[in-house]
Amino acid sequence: MEFRMEKGIGKLLSVTGCAWLFDAMDVGLLSFILVAIQKDWGLSQVQVGWLGSVNSIGLAVGAIIFGLLADTKGRKLMLMVTLLTFSVATGLSALASGYLVFMVLRFFVGLGLGGELPVASTLVAEHVPQHIRGRVIVLLESFWAVGWLLASLLAYFVIPAYGWRITLVIASLSAFYVFILRRHLPTDQKAVTKNSARPTLSPWQRIRKLFEKPYRRSTIMLWLVWFMIMFSYYGIFLWLPNVLVGKGFSMVHSFGYVVVMTVAQLPGYFTAAWLVEKWGRKSVLATFLLGTAVSAFAFGFATTVPMVLLSGMLLSFFNLGAWGVLYAYTPELYPTAIRGTANGLAEGFGRLGGILGPLAIGVFLSKHLSFEAIFAVFSLAIMVAVLTILVLGRETKGVELD
Repeated sequence: MEFRMEKGIGKLLSVTGCAWLFDAMDVGLLSFILVAIQKDWGLSQVQVGWLGSVNSIGLAVGAIIFGLLADTKGRKLMLMVTLLTFSVATGLSALASGYLVFMVLRFFVGLGLGGELPVASTLVAEHVPQHIRGRVIVLLESFWAVGWLLASLLAYFVIPAYGWRITLVIASLSAFYVFILRRHLPTDQKAVTKNSARPTLSPWQRIRKLFEKPYRRSTIMLWLVWFMIMFSYYGIFLWLPNVLVGKGFSMVHSFGYVVVMTVAQLPGYFTAAWLVEKWGRKSVLATFLLGTAVSAFAFGFATTVPMVLLSGMLLSFFNLGAWGVLYAYTPELYPTAIRGTANGLAEGFGRLGGILGPLAIGVFLSKHLSFEAIFAVFSLAIMVAVLTILVLGRETKGVELD
């Protein structure tokens, strides 16, 4: 019996994780494609920043809309819909004739990408026993590193040889994975049944419930942390190839260095997965974010290849490990009836930081602000998140989900 349960969890993790992987691959590809598009279309730094921010606007809207729908229509169905949305929009963006068309299509790509993650993490959290739930969700998030690694490899081998349009066509093939999700994902009948057994709450009632006394403190904490971590993550990682080019490295070398930095995400996830059931969510999240802040500050001052790679790898290690813990932490703070809504809204609010991050660094670069100053801003944002967790966070290790 125990073996069958563990086998079922492994299947759930791998099937959902591959969908997560495709999400990461699409997000990662944008950072490389922006470099190529900027050269092809002669875009300014601010225009490039807007492309990243419009993508993040879609991520925010998608997280909120599909988070709300997941509580009424089911997690599995919404996961399939979000995968199709970003895959089809990615394929269409390969045909974009200019800047504005590409920008509109990136919004729809972001819509699907943003909706998938909170829905997937909620689905997995509700099918895993509490004693390994945190570890499993951090491992789910580790598929993000594999997706970024695939994006890095596609950028390194395909973009220079065949161009960014062919790269997007290849990425759009993830649409066919919906058939795997339909066949192999478990139904989320438990959540649907629980919600249907209670008086139906309107979307506005579910949102208001997040700010009632039992959940208000957690909601404020999570929204601030999600905002700060996304502000720094998307500001840094969407611009990472551009930043390396700005530090004097060639486009091809920059892509290669990002591949090396991306590999460091995997041990970050695995370390966080091991620690999260030992130290607890709050301590591990605060520790990994502190490591992120220090690494980001060091990266801003790095000029030599060894220092760029070392600080960049540490930044990937700590930042993505923290993301995994945050995805485990968020759904554990709310009951089933509002869990999808809470997850989606926390991530949706955080996406506002994801909008401002890429836009801010574009403006900073256009104003000739130094890399040291830019990365100090991101370090400060992460430190705000650390203090927020320490003051407002509560531990959820071992908590049973209703």
